[in-house]
Amino acid sequence: MWTAIVLGVAGVYLLKLAGLYVPASVLERRQVQTVSALLPVGLLAALVAVQTFTTDQRLALDARALGFGVAFVAALLRAPFLLVVALGAGSAALVRLWW
Repeated sequence: MWTAIVLGVAGVYLLKLAGLYVPASVLERRQVQTVSALLPVGLLAALVAVQTFTTDQRLALDARALGFGVAFVAALLRAPFLLVVALGAGSAALVRLWW
């Protein structure tokens, strides 16, 4: 296990170090800027999907999915961020309490 951790840390460090040597002309390309702007959104969406809809590497539809749905609808209705979080967490907590 420690070998994997050390290799992961070394790989991330080397990747970051390699990024310092990328020429500015490459970084100024429109495609590179577009991808670098959209990549965090995709990674965050994947993280939310995995954390919301899986348990022990299996698909799970439980209180988390309902909380996400409530928060999603609140966000679509342009509710303030804190209200979106409170509604999502509160609805998931109530379902867990009653279920």
